Amino acid sequence: MALKTSAADFLPKRLNLAALRRAAATCQGCDLYLHATQTVFGRGPRSASIMLVGETPGDQEDLQGEPFVGPAGRLLDEACEDAGLSREDLYVTNAVKHFRWEPRGKRRLHKKPSSRQIHACQPWLEAEIKVVAPQIIVCLGATAAQSLLGAEFRISRMRGEFVESPWSKWTLATHHPSAVLRAPDKNDRIRKRGELVDDLHLAAKKLQALSRRIRKTVS
Repeated sequence: MALKTSAADFLPKRLNLAALRRAAATCQGCDLYLHATQTVFGRGPRSASIMLVGETPGDQEDLQGEPFVGPAGRLLDEACEDAGLSREDLYVTNAVKHFRWEPRGKRRLHKKPSSRQIHACQPWLEAEIKVVAPQIIVCLGATAAQSLLGAEFRISRMRGEFVESPWSKWTLATHHPSAVLRAPDKNDRIRKRGELVDDLHLAAKKLQALSRRIRKTVS
C-alpha cells in the first residue's frame, strides 16, 4: 500500500482531543508507523495553560502509549515540581508521534526523526495546539523548537528566551530531559538540569503574571 504523504490525510473532521487521539492511532502519514508499537499522542487537560512539546516518543513511551513515562519523563516530573508546576495541569506531547529507533543488540535506541518525518507529523501538533490553545508553549529540545520556531532556531543561543510564534505569543525553548540524562559528565548534567528547572520556572512565573493581568482586567 502506498504511504500517504502527511498526517493531514488522517485528521478528523471534528477537532477535539478525543477525536484526534482516535484518528492518530491509525496514522500512516510517514513510514515510522511501520516499526513502532503504537501512536503516542499527547496527554493532559483540554484547559491546560502550558503545553510542553518534546521530540519523539522513547522506548518506554512506545510500549506504554503515553508521552514522557520513561527515565526522561521521571526527570521532567521532578523538574516541573522544582519549578512549581504540576504535571497534571500541563498538556504534554511530542512533535512526532511514533518512536524512531535503531537496534543495538537487544535494545532499541532512540534515533532522531528526519525533517520529512517531522514535517509529515506536524498537522497533529498543530491540531493539538489549536484545540488546547495554550497561553505558553515550552519546546523541550531542538527538534520541538525547530518544528515550531523554524530550522534556524538554536537552543544554544536562544534557550530560556520567550519569543512570539504563530502558535503562541509566549513560546520558550529549553533542554529536553533526555539531553540532561545524556550529558557527558556529572557537572554537565547538574548544569543542564538546573537550566531546565529555571526555564520551566520562567514559564510558571509568566503564567502567574498573565493570570494576574486577566484578573485585573475582569475586575
